[in-house]
This record gives sequence, C-alpha cells and structure tokens, in this order.
Amino acid sequence: MTTGMDWTAQVGRSWADNYRLTDRSFSGLTGRLLERISEYDGNTVLDIGCGAGELALAVARQRPGAEVVGVDVSPDLITVANERGAQHGNARFVHGDAASWTGGTFAPDLLVSRHGVMFFDDPPAAFANLHAASAEGARMVFSCFRAPGENPWASEISALIGVQPSADPTAPGPFAFADPDHVTAILTAGGWQDPHLEAFNFAYVAGKGEDPVQDALALFRYIGPAAATLRQLQGDDRTRAEGWLREWLEEHRSGDLVAFSAGAWIVTARH
Repeated sequence: MTTGMDWTAQVGRSWADNYRLTDRSFSGLTGRLLERISEYDGNTVLDIGCGAGELALAVARQRPGAEVVGVDVSPDLITVANERGAQHGNARFVHGDAASWTGGTFAPDLLVSRHGVMFFDDPPAAFANLHAASAEGARMVFSCFRAPGENPWASEISALIGVQPSADPTAPGPFAFADPDHVTAILTAGGWQDPHLEAFNFAYVAGKGEDPVQDALALFRYIGPAAATLRQLQGDDRTRAEGWLREWLEEHRSGDLVAFSAGAWIVTARH
C-alpha cells in the first residue's frame, strides 16, 4: 500500500528522479486527459497531486490567460515542477496536501489531476475540502487506474516478484479508485455532483530505444509495484528477481519498444 506519507519520502524522491520515464509511460493517457480538460472553461486551475508538473504545465500552455497552481505532498516533486515551470509565468507549484489545502483568495474553477487522487487517507474528507475551496460551479477532471487485472504491467509484475495484493482494495494506493461505485460514492460524499467515469485504454510505455528492456528495467526498479520489493532484496535474491523481470520484459518487447496495455478511468464531476 502506498500512502501520502510514502510520497513525502522514498516514493516521491524516486518519481522526482525519474519523472521523464513516468511522463513517457503516461503519454497515451495524458493526451486524452487534456482533450477532456479542454472541454471545460476555467481561469483558475488546480492540479491535485501535480507530481513533476507535466499536466499543469500543459494546461498553462493551453490557457495562457489562466492561473494554474499545482499542489503535491512531495517536496522533491515540487522542486522539479518549479524548475520545469520556471519559464511559465502563469503556473506555480506549492508543497502541500490537497486533503487540507486552502487556496486563500485562489478559488479554482477547474480542478484536474493525472493519477494524483488515489492516495488520500480519507478520500471523502479530502474531496469535501477541495469542494469547499473551489468556486461555485467549478468542474473537476481526473484520471485513475482501473482494476489491476486491466493493467498487466502491474498485475503480472506483482505476481512475478511476489508482491502481495492489499487486503483492502480501496486502501490508499494506485488502484484505490478502480471500483466506479466506490469513486462515485466518494465524490458524492464530498459534495461533488454528476460524477461520470469514462473507460480509457492506453499503451503504458515502459521501455524505448536501442535496449528497451534495460530501459524498462530501470523504470521498474524505482517506479511501480515491484520497486519496494526490489529495494528490500539483496545479493543473489536481488539478482534472481531482476533476472525474472528481465525475461518477462523480453516477452513484451516489440522492436525498440516495451509497452503494455493499461486501463484508466477519466472522471468528471461538477461543484
């Protein structure tokens, strides 16, 4: 289980160090998410769990007259986001927890997120806080993963390395929002109306280039369900596990690419 606390420590540091790889892995989803975001007006935009800032910066480029704020619990990710956004005068990034964030005079009329909402300890309270901080009539658009079985890059690697699934599928973590009824209940409890979930499939690009298997191995050493387990292994155990992982990645190689099918929800709701 990955919690908000993890993002302030090792997980956040790993994502900050490897943001180019993670942005690439989500590239097929990001384009569709931006299309959905573009359907809504908004001059004050909040990116929830903004990570290294890719989505917020894309929105800022699309809306040069808007004020875009990204918030994330990881100080390492916020540092990277601010470095990337240094040339974007209409985007800024703040270290904080969206579950308790208050924007002062900044009341977002559009809230967005790319996979940044599944780690709240108390999701209904977090979304209620975001509702209270938002402008009347605000819109929300975010993405989250569907079930592990619809994301073989995660379910197969977990089985391979021996990562045990959480006893509570709705516990904070990558797949906490997989159940659409659960997501609808959370949003409704938080005051959000007309929640709608759109299923979207994309290619999760794990490796690319001259040696895409090595590239993908570099990603999964630090990002994804195997990362924590691999960090704990030493010596021959680590070598053996990485050997299994390399063979599995070879099976999914196609030329200069290692990619997997991935399933996400794109969720919309209104204030």
